[in-house]
Amino acid sequence: MPRPPGHGPGYEVKRQEIIDQAAALFAKQGYAATGIAEIGQVAGLAKGALYYYIGSKENLLVEIQDRVLRPLLTAARRIATLDEDPVLRLRLLSETLLDIILARLDHIWVYEHDYRHLRGANRARLLRQRREFERIVLEILTAAMDSGAFRRLDPRLAMLQFLNLHNHTYQWARPDGPWDAAFLSREYCATLISGFCSPGYDVADLEERVAQFRARVPA
Repeated sequence: MPRPPGHGPGYEVKRQEIIDQAAALFAKQGYAATGIAEIGQVAGLAKGALYYYIGSKENLLVEIQDRVLRPLLTAARRIATLDEDPVLRLRLLSETLLDIILARLDHIWVYEHDYRHLRGANRARLLRQRREFERIVLEILTAAMDSGAFRRLDPRLAMLQFLNLHNHTYQWARPDGPWDAAFLSREYCATLISGFCSPGYDVADLEERVAQFRARVPA
């Protein structure tokens, strides 16, 4: 059967290109302030052709959010189930989150600022995914407390500290800047763990354990 019009080999390539272009526009101008005509102009498509690729402007916002959350949740679920101590898992989760932030700065800006424009099932799904990630962070932090590595503190407050330290990185970081995700994660976790850890807990070998894990379990 011949391919339907518009669904040739380049269809998905073009659609992904449009999502990238929309993310850049939304990050610069805001979702609400960006018209569909502007997106079409940047994409080099008339309005009808643009809708053929994207369906609706809200669909673009869904795709942008999904590009952040899908890989983040996939990695977070895997890290949560590792047979490793919770402090190491927290460090791995930190670097994973920062990898995604640095790789998708425009998308992260839109993810943080414009998710409120989603409606109905799209908004509910996004909020459910966000809560799942928060729950994974909270469970790892609680496990660190249960193991004695971290002192007893409010798990939700600890989770918010972790998220606040990481989630604002997009406001100033640059993918070609001097600090990559691994460096930032080392520094962020050194700060967090020194505040969270129990008296006498030795964090000195954490980075060595991270390196040993990477050697055993290549990305």
